Amino acid sequence: MKVKIVHDDAPVLLVGGGEVDQQVLAAALPAARQVVAADGGAVQLLSLGRMPDAVYGDMDSLSPEVQGQLAPGVLRAIPEQNSTDFDKCLRHIEAPLVLGYGFLGHRLDHQLAAMTVLVRRADRRCLLIGAEDVVMVCPPQLSLDLPNGTRFSLYPMAPVTGRSTGLRWPIDGLAFTPAGTTGTSNEVSGPVQLHMDAPAMLLILPVACLSALLAGLADAPGTWPARE
Repeated sequence: MKVKIVHDDAPVLLVGGGEVDQQVLAAALPAARQVVAADGGAVQLLSLGRMPDAVYGDMDSLSPEVQGQLAPGVLRAIPEQNSTDFDKCLRHIEAPLVLGYGFLGHRLDHQLAAMTVLVRRADRRCLLIGAEDVVMVCPPQLSLDLPNGTRFSLYPMAPVTGRSTGLRWPIDGLAFTPAGTTGTSNEVSGPVQLHMDAPAMLLILPVACLSALLAGLADAPGTWPARE
């Protein structure tokens, strides 16, 4: 069954059913031209008076009553159980950037699944925004202007190498791997430049760095190719 894809040349807001600050989400909504929900994320949006433009998932978290509140054409059920609702959403959104709320916090297993999807769909540039952190897959190149001393964590989801300037502990020459060397709890010492050799490194920053990260991404050249 072919499911309709959300296309946009502006960032798309994606809302999951997990932990999210309603005030933060309400503040983010006005700037979004299109808003997508992952299954139960539709409840979060409807509670704020925002009809999602699309809802993807297996719909096991949406009661018939809530489904009945959705406008025609919004519900786009994907019943297979081989992927998460986040994965179902990300592969059906084509946009320069996806801003994801409601995917961090509450349950560690759900967070780990979301990180796996970020790497699997690294060609879809996506930021996950939580109460404390913002997380994404490092693009091939990224320049950031952050205050000195800012926490700057890198976590490999697979073997990966890269180069850096502006970090207290440079990453050049290091072979990162989940079961070996990781780059957590590094810190900014100047203007940051990152060059990554594969789409396997997570960048984890304090949520206060969101604006600076968005500015850096706007100038970041290149994206990762889609997996075969």
